[in-house]
Amino acid sequence: MKLTALHDRHLALNAKMIEYAGFHMPVSYAGITEEHIAVRTGMGIFDVSHMGEFLVDGKDALRFVNHIVTNFIAEDTSKVTYSLFLDEKGFVVDDLLVYVMKPEQVLLVVNAGNIDKDFEWVTKQSKTFDVTVRNVSDNYSQVAIQGPEVINHIGEIMDIETPDLKFMTYKVIPYKEGYVILSRTGYTGEDGFEVYGTHDLVTQVFDKAIEIGVVPIGLGARDTLRFEANLPLYGHEISDSINPVEAGLNFVVKLDKEDFIGKSALIAYKENPLRKVVGLELLQRCIPRQGYKVLHNEHEIGVITTGYMLPNQESPIACALIDIKYAELGTELYVEIRGNRYLAKVRNRKFYTKNYKK
Repeated sequence: MKLTALHDRHLALNAKMIEYAGFHMPVSYAGITEEHIAVRTGMGIFDVSHMGEFLVDGKDALRFVNHIVTNFIAEDTSKVTYSLFLDEKGFVVDDLLVYVMKPEQVLLVVNAGNIDKDFEWVTKQSKTFDVTVRNVSDNYSQVAIQGPEVINHIGEIMDIETPDLKFMTYKVIPYKEGYVILSRTGYTGEDGFEVYGTHDLVTQVFDKAIEIGVVPIGLGARDTLRFEANLPLYGHEISDSINPVEAGLNFVVKLDKEDFIGKSALIAYKENPLRKVVGLELLQRCIPRQGYKVLHNEHEIGVITTGYMLPNQESPIACALIDIKYAELGTELYVEIRGNRYLAKVRNRKFYTKNYKK
């Protein structure tokens, strides 16, 4: 297994460690519930150094990236853009963040479990463009610092004035003996920042955050937080068998821009959609885990993509990919759990009101 530069810190903080995407990562420290609440009410820091980073360099960098992603990527060196890679059938290869570092250099941040697959795919698509693609994932670390109190402490952590970044923007800033990327995005539904840099610099950021009382957060609470904020996870709400129309991600698919991979397939699918990712509220206390069947009467009509009994929720909630005929709000369905059926109803996916600073 690979180790991040912060691995020793996790062990020193008594983290419970697991294998994830080929890395030895902390799943929790004090406990998932405690860590979830800490981010919702205060501030927490996540080691996300397992994420992948690709650099696209060359005169065709912007044109190439616009060809392989669904969102429109402008020549704006302050903006972070959330987007998707699609295959020719319109299914999701991965979701990612795009940073235009300069017109001829674009940074792509991809999911840890998809690094090798994505790099092969991106490199294959680049053959007819004047670009080079480099996988620099092993050269950099990343931490995410999230929660409503972060804005009051990020200046102290980074040894700068409080940054004036808006949501989904970034700056390259001096830090210690080098430079880091400081961005204001997040995967929790809370305000927060990410720091990308060399292993040594990001380790110093982590140490300072812990020193001033930022709570270390593991992958367990990372998942409960992103789910409660209705943010998709690859392999759950999006995958190589789920398209963005089904996933409810039309807002990152710009069908009016120049052609991109998967565009024609999505246009055709939108004319007759068959499935939809919906929210479910279970009317009995249980845990609706990924893969559990969703039934209408006796007929299987879908599957749970993510489900939890969350700290801030009164009932178990889930997302499920189901036959679109049953997707109307209020429709009564059943979830099959270990041979038993539990009543559920379709609800919206607004499980939590996001607190981004726009």
